[in-house]
Amino acid sequence: MFNAWKQEKATAALIEAAQDLSDKLAEAKPHFVESHAAMARFWAGHMLSQGQDLMTLADWPAAARSKFISSTQTKIAALRKARAYDSSDGLAIWLHSARALGEPRIIPAVREIWQHLAQAGQNADAMALDLLQDAGLPPDQGRCIPKGFEAI
Repeated sequence: MFNAWKQEKATAALIEAAQDLSDKLAEAKPHFVESHAAMARFWAGHMLSQGQDLMTLADWPAAARSKFISSTQTKIAALRKARAYDSSDGLAIWLHSARALGEPRIIPAVREIWQHLAQAGQNADAMALDLLQDAGLPPDQGRCIPKGFEAI
C-alpha cells in the first residue's frame, strides 16, 4: 500500500514537471522557446553521433530507455552544476520524452512541449545549426517531432 502511494506520488511529480515546462514554454518570450528548441535539436544530433537516434526513442526497448533516463539525469545534474543551464534544459526535454514513453499520463504534456518547440521562431533553426557546427556535428534534418509525440 505504501509503495503504491509512493509510486503514484513520484509519477504525479513527473507529470507536474512536464506540464510545468509546457506551461513555461507557452508563456515564454520567443528567444526562450527558440533556445530550448535549438538545444533539443543539438542533443538529438549529439546523441545520433553516438549511435542513439532520439527521434525513434519510442521504438527503443524499455531497458534502453531506462538506461537513457538514468544517464541523462546524471548528465543534467552535471550540466546544472557547471551552470550550463541552456544545455541542461535542452536535454531535459529528451528526459521528459523518455519518461513519457514509460508512463502514458505524461504524454499529453510532452506532446505540448514538442508542439511549442515545433512552433519556435526562425532563430531556433539558425541556433541549432550553429550549435551542431560548433560541436563538429553534421546538420540535422531540421524541425521534427519525435515518434510518439506528434499532434493528434
